[in-house]
Amino acid sequence: MIPEIGHFSLIVATGLSFLLAIYPLIGAKINHAGMMNSAKPLAIVQFMFMMISFSILAYSFATDDFSIAYVASNSNSLLPIQYKISAVWGGHEGSLLLWALTLGGWTAAVAVFSRGIPVDALARVLAVMGMIAIGFNLFILLTSNPFDRTLPFLPLDGNDLNPLLQDVGLIFHPPMLYMGYVGFSVAFAFAIAALMTGRLDSTWARWSRPWTLVAWVFLTGGIVLGSWWAYYELGWGGWWFWDPVENSSFMPWLAGTALIHSLAVSEKRGVFKSWTVLLSISAFSLSLLGTFLVRSGVLVSVHAFASDPSRGLFILAFLVTVVGGSLLLYAFKGASIKSRGKYGLFSRESMLLVNNVLLIAALLVVLIGTLLPLVHKELGLGSISIGVPFFNNIFFYMVIPFAIALGVAPLMRWKNQDIKPLVSQLTIAAIASIVIGILMPAIFADKIKWVAVTGFTLGVWVIVTSCMEVYMRATHRHTLLKGLTKLGRSHWAMVLGHIGLAMVLIGISATQNYKIEKDLRMVPGDEVVFADYLFKLDGIADADGANYEGYEAVFTISKNGKFETEMRAEKRNYFVQRSMMTEAAIDWGVTRDLYIALGEQLEDNSWAVRIYYEPFIRFIWWGGLVMSIGGLFAVSDRRYRFVNKKIAAK
Repeated sequence: MIPEIGHFSLIVATGLSFLLAIYPLIGAKINHAGMMNSAKPLAIVQFMFMMISFSILAYSFATDDFSIAYVASNSNSLLPIQYKISAVWGGHEGSLLLWALTLGGWTAAVAVFSRGIPVDALARVLAVMGMIAIGFNLFILLTSNPFDRTLPFLPLDGNDLNPLLQDVGLIFHPPMLYMGYVGFSVAFAFAIAALMTGRLDSTWARWSRPWTLVAWVFLTGGIVLGSWWAYYELGWGGWWFWDPVENSSFMPWLAGTALIHSLAVSEKRGVFKSWTVLLSISAFSLSLLGTFLVRSGVLVSVHAFASDPSRGLFILAFLVTVVGGSLLLYAFKGASIKSRGKYGLFSRESMLLVNNVLLIAALLVVLIGTLLPLVHKELGLGSISIGVPFFNNIFFYMVIPFAIALGVAPLMRWKNQDIKPLVSQLTIAAIASIVIGILMPAIFADKIKWVAVTGFTLGVWVIVTSCMEVYMRATHRHTLLKGLTKLGRSHWAMVLGHIGLAMVLIGISATQNYKIEKDLRMVPGDEVVFADYLFKLDGIADADGANYEGYEAVFTISKNGKFETEMRAEKRNYFVQRSMMTEAAIDWGVTRDLYIALGEQLEDNSWAVRIYYEPFIRFIWWGGLVMSIGGLFAVSDRRYRFVNKKIAAK
C-alpha cells in the first residue's frame, strides 16, 4: 500500500504541474492578481508531493521491499544501508525521479526566495518551470514508473546494485550533477519569461544571475567529483575523460560558463542581451540533450542507462518541443532586444566576447565529436570512432587564445582601454609566465616537453595576470592591505574562478605529458623501482565484505632508503552479480599521486599489478574546487542576493 501512496503522490504532483504551467500564465496575461499569486503555493505544494513520492521510494529500498520491480533490480538485502539509499538513483527510473524532485526543489526555491521580483514576472517564470515539470513527470508515469510491482511474483532477494556504483561517489555525484543540470532551467525560465514580455533589461540579468551561478557551482562540483570518482574507482590510473556521457555534462558546463560571463556584461553594461538569452536557452537545452544521450540507449558507456526505444523517443520529442519552442519564441521576439551600451575594440567587453566565442567553439567541437558517430551510424554509413586524440589536439590550440584572453580581460577597462600601460603590464606577465613555465618541468621532471611547457605557461599566465589585477585594484586608492579588504566578493569570485581554471590547466598538462605507468607480475616479497620509488609487495590477504569476497595486496613504499607509506590494493568478487572489481590504492601528495591497481592472479601464483605515477593530478580537482568556491563568493555578494526590493523598485 505504501508504494501506491508514492505513485499517487507523483500523479498529484503532475496534476499540480499542469495547474502551475497554465493558471498563473493566464493570470499574467489578463493581469489577475489572484491567479498570478497562485504560482507560489502551487510550486511549493508540487515540491512537497514530489518529496513524498521520492521519500517513499527511498523507504522501500531501506526496508528491502522487493515487491517493487525497481527495488528488486537495483538492491539486495546484503547491501549496506548507505548504498541502499543511494541505489534509489542508481538506476533509470529512480534517477529520473531524482531529476523531477530536483526540478521541483528549484521551482519551490524560486517561489520562496524571489520576493523582490514583480508578481507577473514571477508567475511567468514559475509557469515555464511548470511546463518543464509536466514533460518529466509524464515521462516517469508513462514509461519509467519506479513503483511498478513484481506481484504476483515476489523475489526472495534483489539483483544487487551494480558493484561499480557501490561507492561513496554515488551518494554525492548524481545529486550534485542534477542540481547543476536542472538549475539551468531557472535561467531558461527567466529568459523565456523575459522574451514573453519583451522586458530584457539589466534588472532581468541581475534576477537571473544568482540562480545561474548556483547551478554552475553545483555542475562544476558534480563534474569534478565524477572525475575523481572515475579516477579511483575504475582502476586504471586516470580520469574518465572524453567519454560521450561525460561530454554530455561538459557541454552545458561550457554554455553555463559563457552564460555567467555574458550575464555579468548584460547587467553592468547593458550589452550582449540577445546573446545572453540564447545562452540561457542553450545551457538548459544541452542539459536535456545529455538526458537524451544517457537514457535513450544510443550510447555505449559505463555511465549510460540501457533503455528501450520508447523512452528515447519520448525524451527526443520533449527535447524537440522545448528547444524548438524556445528558439521559435526567440526568433519572433529576439529582434526587439536592444543593447544600450557601446564599447571599443580594446575593452573588457571585447575580451569577454572573445572568450564567449571560444567557449561556444569548444562546445561545438565537443558536440560534433559526440554526435557525429551516432549520426553516421544512423544514416547507415557505418561506424566511426572519434577518440581522445581528436579532442586533445583541437582543444590544445583552442586553449591558447582562450587563456591569453582570460589573462588580458581583467586588466582592461570597460568601454575603452589605453593600450600603452597595458602593453608594459602584459610584457612583464608574459616574461614571468614563460620563465616559470620552463622551470616547472626542469625542476619536477627529467625532460622538457614543449606541449607541457605551453600548458604550464598558460596556467601561470592566468595566475600572474590575476595577481597583477588584484594588486592594481587594491592599491588604486588605498594601501595594499586596506585595499584588499575593500574588494567585493564578486571580485574575489572572478579571481578564484580564473586561478582555479589555471590550476586545472597545470594539472592536465603535467599528468598528460609526464604520467608514467608500468605493468608487472609480482609475488609476495618482490621489489621494483619505479619513478624513484621502491615498491615491495609484502603479501596477499583475504579481504571480505558484507556482499563480496576478495583479496588485499599490501605494498611498502620507500624512497632513498626511507619508508614513505604503506598501500593496500583490493580485488573484489561480488556474490550476486558475479563481477570482479578493482579497488585501487592511492597515496597522494601535492605534486604527485602513486596509484596501484591489483589485477588477476596468474597461473604461476603471481599477480598482475599496474603502477602509476601521476604528477600534479590533484590540481585538476583542487582547481575545480577553487572555481566552485569562487562561484559561492559571487552568490554571497550582497548585490546578487535573491531578495532585493531595491532592484524590483527600479
